[in-house]
Amino acid sequence: MEQNQETTQMTGNDIIPKGNPEITGEENKTMMQYFEWYLPSDHSLWRKVKNEAVALRESGITAVWLPPAYKGACGVNDVGYAVYDTYDLGEFYQKGTVPTKYGTKDEYLVAIRSLQEENIEVLADIVLGHRMGADEKERIFAYGSASEDRNRQTCDKKKVTVWTKFTFPGRNGKYSDFKWDWTNFHGTDYDAHSEENGILRFIGKDWDTDVDSENGNYDYLMGVDLDMSDPEVLEELDRWGEWYLNFTGVDGFRIDAVKHIEFHFFKVWLTKLREKSGKKLFAVGEYWNAELARLQNYIEKSARTLALFDVPLHFRMFEASRSNGMFDMRYIFKDTLVDAEPELAVTFVDNHDTQYGQALESWVLEWFKPLAYALILLREKGYPCVFYGDYYGVPSSNIPPVGDLQTLLVLRKERAYGVQHDYFDHPDIVGWTREGEEGHPASGLAVIMTDGKGGTKEMYMGVQFAGMEFVDALKRREEKIVIDDEGYATFTVADGSISVWVNSGVKAPEIPKHVIEEEIVEEDEKEEQE
Repeated sequence: MEQNQETTQMTGNDIIPKGNPEITGEENKTMMQYFEWYLPSDHSLWRKVKNEAVALRESGITAVWLPPAYKGACGVNDVGYAVYDTYDLGEFYQKGTVPTKYGTKDEYLVAIRSLQEENIEVLADIVLGHRMGADEKERIFAYGSASEDRNRQTCDKKKVTVWTKFTFPGRNGKYSDFKWDWTNFHGTDYDAHSEENGILRFIGKDWDTDVDSENGNYDYLMGVDLDMSDPEVLEELDRWGEWYLNFTGVDGFRIDAVKHIEFHFFKVWLTKLREKSGKKLFAVGEYWNAELARLQNYIEKSARTLALFDVPLHFRMFEASRSNGMFDMRYIFKDTLVDAEPELAVTFVDNHDTQYGQALESWVLEWFKPLAYALILLREKGYPCVFYGDYYGVPSSNIPPVGDLQTLLVLRKERAYGVQHDYFDHPDIVGWTREGEEGHPASGLAVIMTDGKGGTKEMYMGVQFAGMEFVDALKRREEKIVIDDEGYATFTVADGSISVWVNSGVKAPEIPKHVIEEEIVEEDEKEEQE
């Protein structure tokens, strides 16, 4: 068994789903998170996905991460993270509704097929660490744990009443007859008898140890915490994973809150699913921490079986957007996952948790958004993820779609290929070029950006472009720039802005020899007079 796992396990280059565009001409891969926190609870998202599938593909989206599709404890208003019944995808009357916030089971399945028909992979958002909204209470013994140090016991054994029994009466055993009770959980944060809040560890249970060390031990997050050492729990999660994959036909997973779950769990769980399905099953985990070392530790503990979101890079961009031009742009990628582990880095600018009003609020300011998206979309490393709220806007917060995002997506799809040359050599003005490749005839570009004053930067574009005129695809600069005979040009950018220079397809007219000689003579005479 160990030998079989060794040969089928996805690691390194297998994780990020991309071809080799240098050789094959395959299109760049781009993920999209298809929801934001404040969507209306009108059951319409799955229908919107279906209707938008063609447009998404034309924009260059190759994978869509859909929100949690199963019934949450808050019913129709649940974003999907207060997990109640993972077998109810909007099919049964539970928690006051049949459809979820996003629609019905049938609409979900249609949305998946619509995307896949456009060659767009579908990633399901799954939450396996906790449950909420139990159907019945149980009376048990528990110990108190300090919220700031979960390893410190705050009270002796006491009898408590906890919401831990999940019987799913509305589903009545369809798909699974498994019922959850207190023995399947480590603890919770509410005693219904005393009506007091506080973290409780159930008698005979211990927090998992190989988890994030924040708060001493960050196994417990919310609701009732699954005991990942309980054989019943592990068997049920294996059964559910196989059922979900077969029932929905998704291509992979976005996995929530992995730092709160035993670090080796997904190594085992994903390996089993990949073996049984025969699919690569791309997976990316959310480990919310800005310290690169913690992400790298998780990558090693999970045997490189899943990618992670590049939280450190998000915070670099967040800081840059709010530093009034004082951020040193030379170090925008310093200690980021995409720099240290590019094959396992999913880069992003913002997401549902960083929105205004959320617990992890860290919204990148609008002026910097085009720069931030260029940093993840137009470079050779990482697997970029575009946020729904940036693509469509966030009406509830009066935030419009990010300007130039559609153009940047097309530039990634058509032009961001070839050898990359970096020019991160100035505290404000930085840039890079991509030489293009034969598989994409129109490819090649030069990016220059600044968080302060505008200016110029000489960069190598490639001798293959000698004599060609380049124009700003973002239309922020009106001039035309000509690549010299050695493949170089001096590119320009306005204050606090970005320009992406691309080949216009027009060769600059050659200047007659006598005109050049006259200009040289005039210049010499001017220097003599001075």
